[in-house]
Amino acid sequence: MRIRRRSAVAGILAATTIIASAPLGASAAPADPSPAVATPLTGEHLDDDYSFVDNRGGSAAPSSAQRSLVRDDNLVARWNRLGTPASVTPVRGRLATGLKGDAEAVARGYLRNSTGLFALRAAAVDDLETVATTRVGAGTVVLLRQRYGGLPAAHDGLVAVAVKGGDVLRVTSSLSPRTARPAAARLKAADALAAALADAGIARDRLADSRVRQVAVPMPGADPRAAYEVVVMSSDADHPLAYTTYVDAIDGKVLLRENLVNFAEDDPHWKVFPATPPANGADTRQTWCATTATGCSRQVLDPATGKPWDVDAATGAPTFTTTGNSAESVRLWGNGTPALPATPRSDREYVYPFTNQWNTSKCDPNTLTSPEQADVDAATANLFAMHNRMHDWSYKLGFTEATWNLQKVNTTPYGKGADAERGNAQQGAATATTRNNANQATPPDGMQPTTNMYMWQPFAGAAYPPCVDGDFDMTVIGHEYTHAISNRMIAGPDSGISSTQGGAMGESWSDLTAMEYLFESGYTPRGNTPYVTGGYVTGDLVTGIRNYDMSNSPLNYSDYGYDRGSAVHSDGEIWSATNFDVRRALISRYGSGTRAQQESCAAGTTPATECPGNRRWIQLVFDSYLLAATGSISMLDMRDNMITADALRFDGANADLLWNTFAARGMGAGATSGPSDADPVPSFASPYVENSEVTFKALGEAAGKPVRLYVGDYDFGAVPIADTDPSTALPETVTLAPGTYRFLAIGAGFGHKRFTQTLYPGVTGQIGVVMPANLASPASGATITGDGTNPARLTDEAEGTVWTATSTGGVAGRQVTVDLPSTAAKLVSRVQLSAFPGAGAATSVMYSTVRQFEILTCNAATGADCATDAGFKVAYTSPANAFDTGQFRPKVPNLILKSFPVRPTLATHVRLRILTNQCTGNPLYAGEQDNDPRAATDCTTNAPAANSAVAAEFQIFSS
Repeated sequence: MRIRRRSAVAGILAATTIIASAPLGASAAPADPSPAVATPLTGEHLDDDYSFVDNRGGSAAPSSAQRSLVRDDNLVARWNRLGTPASVTPVRGRLATGLKGDAEAVARGYLRNSTGLFALRAAAVDDLETVATTRVGAGTVVLLRQRYGGLPAAHDGLVAVAVKGGDVLRVTSSLSPRTARPAAARLKAADALAAALADAGIARDRLADSRVRQVAVPMPGADPRAAYEVVVMSSDADHPLAYTTYVDAIDGKVLLRENLVNFAEDDPHWKVFPATPPANGADTRQTWCATTATGCSRQVLDPATGKPWDVDAATGAPTFTTTGNSAESVRLWGNGTPALPATPRSDREYVYPFTNQWNTSKCDPNTLTSPEQADVDAATANLFAMHNRMHDWSYKLGFTEATWNLQKVNTTPYGKGADAERGNAQQGAATATTRNNANQATPPDGMQPTTNMYMWQPFAGAAYPPCVDGDFDMTVIGHEYTHAISNRMIAGPDSGISSTQGGAMGESWSDLTAMEYLFESGYTPRGNTPYVTGGYVTGDLVTGIRNYDMSNSPLNYSDYGYDRGSAVHSDGEIWSATNFDVRRALISRYGSGTRAQQESCAAGTTPATECPGNRRWIQLVFDSYLLAATGSISMLDMRDNMITADALRFDGANADLLWNTFAARGMGAGATSGPSDADPVPSFASPYVENSEVTFKALGEAAGKPVRLYVGDYDFGAVPIADTDPSTALPETVTLAPGTYRFLAIGAGFGHKRFTQTLYPGVTGQIGVVMPANLASPASGATITGDGTNPARLTDEAEGTVWTATSTGGVAGRQVTVDLPSTAAKLVSRVQLSAFPGAGAATSVMYSTVRQFEILTCNAATGADCATDAGFKVAYTSPANAFDTGQFRPKVPNLILKSFPVRPTLATHVRLRILTNQCTGNPLYAGEQDNDPRAATDCTTNAPAANSAVAAEFQIFSS
């Protein structure tokens, strides 16, 4: 196999070391400037409150001696900011073989033999403390942590070694080569707490929980610093804040800030919606019981204690309400109302009535003071039961006390306990605007995590969900709980996910895990397929809260940042599409099993090696968490961790399937990226197939002209794989695995052209695309004038820049006119228009994007006066839903460039006239949709978006 490599394109790419000709290298990453984990579920880009902050500065490059130790055709190394390998991975085979002793001894033996590579003394290896040794199939992941002068390393300083027998498969690391004893602390713990609160913007009277301990923080290119690890959580659930802040113990400065918010005894019974309520709101709840009995749909017991969910493991007695060892749930309406568990039941029959009141009353706030109280007891009990189910199901996948799970009392000697999941049901229901959200705050092991579930309600020009209660949507509850899983299992008990790509994967893992739990349990949520997240709460049954149904997504790694810029939710959909393909391929190889097999595997009574393909996939996902020695991870890091997990648990039986699937989504051999890279370099080549060498050619009027080639549907945010411009570093010839690809070609003067092509194994050929001239392009000699600001952005052949025309009289009639090249009339038979909202646009701007439009033409060559409206005639009126968007809110996939046929006509001028935008023309956003007098929903009369027209690109063609 031969891979053609390219130089780095624009983006946050730091120095990269590629080891050997095998093409798996990647790059170190700078400090992450963007949100990381567990964010609100709205799709809006987040503010700086949820940013990861690293003030340490600088970086240390590995020495030439270190680099020389991995100059092997079979090894690939990525380097971290501290100057040691972030990962060392063999292309094939093992890193080391024949080492003696148990797994920990093998791991330490490898590190002693690799002191030159990690720039450590042998004594520093001996000083590493053991954090965890976790079995993964027939192998073990050994997690070790540095200590500096007796202080444990914090944030960095970890190494995870994958061991199988006497062999080492892979290593990931955030070890520091600088191990000197830190200078003694001068600051007091109370002063560190005050500094952390000030940095977080949390008033002391709003502090819900905190923890302070002394640690040492590794510094890039410098000795470790004594510091205080300060964990703070605010009591403001409307805008929840929670951080781990590392405060310098000498001068009190903040070194780092990690965001923690990721938005035969008595037989108790719980009555629950196992997935979501039906569309008609009928009470279709099931009864779950601690003891199997007639009328019970499912037996449920805590696998850690063997007791019912409502038993306090410390006393062995029932609590008679929504409090237990693994979860506790309360109503938290806000506005001064107390936090209360569900109404106690001495008979332990938690079968509270459900009347669907919030929905049938159309969000009437008076429901809270009615006898039914908006079904709050049913909601609180449902949330409690679902949190317990996630605890029990994930326990069998490896999220146990030993991997820092969520329990009040730990029944094994591992972990700290005192951290059962706190669920706030109907959060903020008594306020007017706390709606349409869900989030999870996950502090380190031993501190209580919290999830907030909200009521959903339409608001003008913001969101249009139905009046429903999020406490009944298991796709959302499971999503939030999984943030706790991934943040606890990755990088040990005290750190969490901290990079932008890690945050995107965190959102994806949450969608994927909730989906898999429901699938394995035999439950189907609302949605056109079982793979839609948030279909119930948003009312959008096609894609739910996301841009795409994960089972039908065109996204690939080159699309990172496609939705107005880098954002964890939309970019996470790339990882979801990739993992769903892995899951689908494993099901194809191992089958989907029977319902009994699915239940047996979920219960842990059948080993993963005998389970259907979907169970093997989710087991690999959980196993891959344990292989991350840092929360600063890229999608390529976790690709490699899944491949290593397969080697540990399944003896590498699926390496071909994994590589081929990742390659199909742009994460193949040759892809490079850092953990916070907004423009990762994709590769569509696999080491397990006969790849194709193809040369890109622009044909037709574009022959010999500079044209870029992309894989996928997107222009903005996407990274091209090839071009025909000899002045750039991009090649014309690229290596692609066989398959059918969606391509996009873009050239100045030729606009955008989408096409599909199938490539066959080992073929050396050509990707050719015929591109006619874009008559609206300045490169063709056209000019544009009209309403609003920057009409030239409409014809710059880039979707990231937009034209905006605002008028207090509304959007109808806002227009621009293109003066076509030369004075001779041109044949106009087709136009292309994009309603993309522009780089960095807020969700509110999406409502201003064009929905219906007209094309008018004028022919000055025949004497028409094209300086007046009278000179123009309507050549085309688009359908009313030319850019159709669904329930909940407009979404980018519905707004990108589309082609529209025009009645063929000769013209010297072409006019684009806006008729409606999404706000004024979409019936889903019209009228008063609730009974809350405090809220307005009609977009046309209540949202600023009604007065603006936004479009990104206008192109004109003769064919």
